[in-house]
Amino acid sequence: MELIEAEELAEFEHILRENRLPPNEFSLKATDTTDPKTDEIQALQGELTICRESTGQTKQYVIGDGNSWLMLFRNDVRSGAFLDQSSRKARPLTRRPSAT
Repeated sequence: MELIEAEELAEFEHILRENRLPPNEFSLKATDTTDPKTDEIQALQGELTICRESTGQTKQYVIGDGNSWLMLFRNDVRSGAFLDQSSRKARPLTRRPSAT
């Protein structure tokens, strides 16, 4: 069992494509935080760091069974968390000349 399943990676790339973000600009680093000392059979747990290489922006998510990192990532993308700073600036309003 992997910390990030193939279906999750496919959904991650789908989120990027649907928001017009190039997948080749993103890197994923998963760290296993499962407690190895437990006697119980426990689901894998970890932390995922997603980095947009072109801007250096990073976000961390808890991953593993029952976690909704993809939903959180989708919300972050939609809120502009991974846009470059020049894209996030407010654009000045331009007024059209009034017809008289």
